[in-house]
Amino acid sequence: MMLIYGSEEGWTEPEREACMRESMAICDELAQQGKWIASSPLHSVTTATSVRVREGKRQVTDGPFAETTEQLGGYYIIDVDDLDEAIAIASRLPPAKKGTVEIRPLFPLPEREPQ
Repeated sequence: MMLIYGSEEGWTEPEREACMRESMAICDELAQQGKWIASSPLHSVTTATSVRVREGKRQVTDGPFAETTEQLGGYYIIDVDDLDEAIAIASRLPPAKKGTVEIRPLFPLPEREPQ
């Protein structure tokens, strides 16, 4: 999984549109190679809601948990052979030019029967 972090104010509208076009082209290429599973940008951090449970009590707050200059802005789920391939793909993503692409392997869960 690749998590996309960046500043929401760091892009002009033309840059954002170009980023989307370039990102979609990369997704199409990865899909043709059988490596793309899913991806999506996220709505603004102003739409976020955080939920915590402390001592059995639910706490719901607006916004993200931490104040930071880079917010989670999107994700890609890809199926690649190794970290080197994931790094090569992450390096091509437009958000890597202004923000951060964090790569994390997904933890495999046991198969579950449909409920």
